Amino acid sequence: MSRFDRVEAPTDMTTLVARVRPPEVARLPRSSACDDELVARALGGDRWAEEALYRRHVHRVTTVVARLLRHGPDVEDVVQDTFVEALRDLGKLREPSRVGPWLVRIAVHRVHKVFRRRRLLRALGLERSMQDEPLELQAKVDASSEARAELALLDRALDAMSFDDRTAWVLVALEDYPLAEAASLARCSLATLKRRVARAERAIAEHFEEVRHA
Repeated sequence: MSRFDRVEAPTDMTTLVARVRPPEVARLPRSSACDDELVARALGGDRWAEEALYRRHVHRVTTVVARLLRHGPDVEDVVQDTFVEALRDLGKLREPSRVGPWLVRIAVHRVHKVFRRRRLLRALGLERSMQDEPLELQAKVDASSEARAELALLDRALDAMSFDDRTAWVLVALEDYPLAEAASLARCSLATLKRRVARAERAIAEHFEEVRHA
């Protein structure tokens, strides 16, 4: 997890995660459930297993989406749509033990769709306010003023990047994904991901250098 991470899971997911009956919970102690077993049970129609998968992975999915979008309502919508799509297509998952990265990959793809919609709205002059939550506001409560100032600078650098470069950098630098896994999540080759991260690093360094000499 990133040291700046404090993103909370959305609270309006009742349409996705149904409340389960006590007998369903009793059949599978929470401490013994692994992703493989939860996926198998969810495929069999077990609503508790669906909820357990959601609870186990929603924080990471929400964190990645929030890093990339930062627009509160859009973040919640993307997270909800991600789990709806995942539960609908769960039978397509080839490696049940990899359900976590699979969920993040779905989320990144949905974020890309939102980004394209935002760009179109801006081009048409229809988007008035993004109400973004910058990284500075995602920092821990006890973060120093210096750390918040650096996050504010980082925000401005990220805003100037292409979506692809920003996604690559966020996955690798903020979310600590290994390069190969980040490439899979971003749906690009390893070489392409490395180029995107390098471009992002250069852009961030240049932005900080400009500010220091301003």
